[in-house]
Amino acid sequence: MSSERPPAAPAPHDDPPPGAAGEPLQYDEGFAPVVGVGPHPEPWPRGERYDPELLAHGDRRNVADRYRYWRREAIVAELDTRRHAFHVAVENWGHDFNIGSVVRTANAFLAREVHIVGRRRWNRRGAMVTDRYQHVRHHPDTAALTAWAAAERLPVIGIDNLPGAVPLERTELPRRCVLLFGQEGPGLTEEAREHALMVCSIAQFGSTRSINAGAAAAIAMHAWVQRHAEIPAAPPPR
Repeated sequence: MSSERPPAAPAPHDDPPPGAAGEPLQYDEGFAPVVGVGPHPEPWPRGERYDPELLAHGDRRNVADRYRYWRREAIVAELDTRRHAFHVAVENWGHDFNIGSVVRTANAFLAREVHIVGRRRWNRRGAMVTDRYQHVRHHPDTAALTAWAAAERLPVIGIDNLPGAVPLERTELPRRCVLLFGQEGPGLTEEAREHALMVCSIAQFGSTRSINAGAAAAIAMHAWVQRHAEIPAAPPPR
């Protein structure tokens, strides 16, 4: 699958697609101290991974320091050599503002792909430009997602606090799987529940009925990471 989504003209009130003219290079541009590095001193490093424009003018993008001055395609290609075996899917029936946060977290935990189910358009602001480096696939409905997952032999694991759900904290998630999340508010649709191998709940102890969908996705992805990822002795430099 290509690392780039086909270009599409932004609809009113949508954020511009990645790479659009005038798009910030870092998500907090104009509102926080400038991050990144300035122009690279000569002689410049050699290699196809490096972007001459970034070397000449500096790299202020929202990327880890080890990717400074790299072309976007080179970063995606390197990430593709290490992506984890889990996928993330989220239902999008009403232009949910949490989807951007889910994409950002999926990038941080190096999910294989993010799947948007339902409406194709979603608010990119919460992704904080990380969707440039994350494979995102669209499915028109839940049946299409589950048919794709069945063809790939990937079990679908729903995440929602529903009657009959099993505690995520006591469940060993499969290494290869799709973690499916419902939309903020209504949660998983009935069709999604019917197609899921199982539904896992997240333990809560307060008065609220549910937690934010983006937070729930982060908790579930981290549960997978704790079980299956190779955890380094020390965190890599930012």
